[in-house]
Amino acid sequence: MPILENKIDFAVILSVSHANPNGDPLNGNRPREDYNGYGEISDVCLKRKIRNRMMDMGYPIFVQSDDRCADGFRSLHDRADAVPELKETVRRKDQAAFSRIACEKWLDVRSFGQVFAFKGSDTVSTGVRGPVSLHPAFSVTPVTIDSLQITKSVNSETSDKKSSDTMGAKHRVSFGLYTFFGSINCQLAQKTGFSAEDAEVIHQALLSLFENDASSARPDGSMQVHKVYWWRHDCRSGQYSSARVHRSLSVTLNEGITSPRSYEDFTVTVTTLDGLVLDEQDGR
Repeated sequence: MPILENKIDFAVILSVSHANPNGDPLNGNRPREDYNGYGEISDVCLKRKIRNRMMDMGYPIFVQSDDRCADGFRSLHDRADAVPELKETVRRKDQAAFSRIACEKWLDVRSFGQVFAFKGSDTVSTGVRGPVSLHPAFSVTPVTIDSLQITKSVNSETSDKKSSDTMGAKHRVSFGLYTFFGSINCQLAQKTGFSAEDAEVIHQALLSLFENDASSARPDGSMQVHKVYWWRHDCRSGQYSSARVHRSLSVTLNEGITSPRSYEDFTVTVTTLDGLVLDEQDGR
């Protein structure tokens, strides 16, 4: 497949309604927020969702979560060790060949990059820089976090005596409109073999980011992609800086709205940049 020859910038607008988009394990799994009360979704969380969508589309993925593992391997080391070509490059201590084969094998490696650091008789220590970079998502306005006390009133083990109720808590964002941005770098795409077809897979994954992502913390329909903006430059280095392209998107709270409850409470505007092709699509 031909290597990507046109730099790409993108932006996503998504909403969260009565859900926990990304819990913070160091804060009782409360939804992440910055010191000013704005909601946050980490770039690692977003990449996990993109990887899951890639797997749903049938692409081989290196970093698989335990609950979505499709090949039965219990670790990254085992998954890499199962590829004979990679084992041969380790034997020869050929790190360049190892990186090349890993990029050819797994879509997420040639997209996001990967650090390979495995110990043992087949020690590996090499890294791949991927062309796709993602910013964390931040809410447009400060978010309100609701906390609910919950109990478990059933015995976990068979016993003549009923176990005491177990107390716990669930946390959720009442409503929040979030935006995040990203870019695809052609120079790094050249090194990993990232193609225009791979870029379109990323595009489609963003449009359907929350398909097959339901959980107790994120019920179906509680998280929605509203818009995906996809800017395609006419050259490898880009006609404009990514910062300028990302700033061309503005999301503001409508006048008179103090407590937003829907996407319609905001105004979205995009400033046209001369010669820059923009593909704007609604999320699925």
